[in-house]
Amino acid sequence: MAKGIGRLLSLGIGRETTRGTTVTPAYWIPFLEAGIEEKDEKAIDEATVGVIEDSVGQTIVKQWAEGSWKALIGDRHFPLVLYAALGTLASALKSGESTVYDHTVSVAQNAQHQSLTVGIDDPLGGQDYQHPLAVIASLEIAYELGKLLDYSVTVKAKKGATATLTPSQVAENRFTHKHFTFKLAAAQSGLDAASAMNIRSLTLKIEKNVEEDLALGSLAPVDFLNKQLAIEGQLEAIWQNETDFKQTALAGTVKAMRLDLANNDVTIGTSSNPRVKIDLHKVIFKEITRPVSINEVIMQTLSFKAHYHTTDAKMVYVLCNNTVSSY
Repeated sequence: MAKGIGRLLSLGIGRETTRGTTVTPAYWIPFLEAGIEEKDEKAIDEATVGVIEDSVGQTIVKQWAEGSWKALIGDRHFPLVLYAALGTLASALKSGESTVYDHTVSVAQNAQHQSLTVGIDDPLGGQDYQHPLAVIASLEIAYELGKLLDYSVTVKAKKGATATLTPSQVAENRFTHKHFTFKLAAAQSGLDAASAMNIRSLTLKIEKNVEEDLALGSLAPVDFLNKQLAIEGQLEAIWQNETDFKQTALAGTVKAMRLDLANNDVTIGTSSNPRVKIDLHKVIFKEITRPVSINEVIMQTLSFKAHYHTTDAKMVYVLCNNTVSSY
């Protein structure tokens, strides 16, 4: 067996056209951390055979895989991650462009959001694997200063099948904090005209509450079902006044929130930029803290929760722009 470091492994994802049927990865993700692990559960045979020892064996009763990866946000593969996280994606040529597409992602009102195949190319172990029926259990996006912006996902999938994979890395456009714009407005319809606000950092987490669909006659789960979908987050900003956040938080005022990544250092098509724009239609701040250190700039930290907006009939709306025609 070869010895080496994690940089030698490759991780890819592909959209399954038939749920649970393996596909070749369409996107190979330059990841920062990754671990997809085979799992099993065993039932212990505790029946006595006339001795005091506690058991005579154990038998496998369930097999699956689960894990996570952390990667930089790339304009080509990240819409597929969002698709699997929220469940619905529609693609159309962007107005005024011939090679740039609008990909709109929103919540599918069902328990079977888009499944993926996760592929692991492993030159160290000498054996590649593909994990079908991979579903995203959670997605967290980190908007932070001084770095290329990244995200983390947790997934559940079926036990891996051996494969021979040939990774093909394709350059993607990245995003830094320079490309980020944060806005609040009374309603989502007012976000375009709203002024950008200065914040220091923000994390956004989508939680899917995934449950295994188990059945008699099978060691593997027959499906992984998403249940209630929750979106929460936290932001940090310099304390300047009570009107930016405090009054809104303490009054429980409803706001629409925009998290907009647009890489204006790169032009795609005629005049477009790689983009990942997330609008939350109904946000309420849950808590505000303002710790004071006498030698430090006073900061404020706020946690928030997104809710379904009954008038807009949406909780979240995502727009991505790139040169991929469809997913």
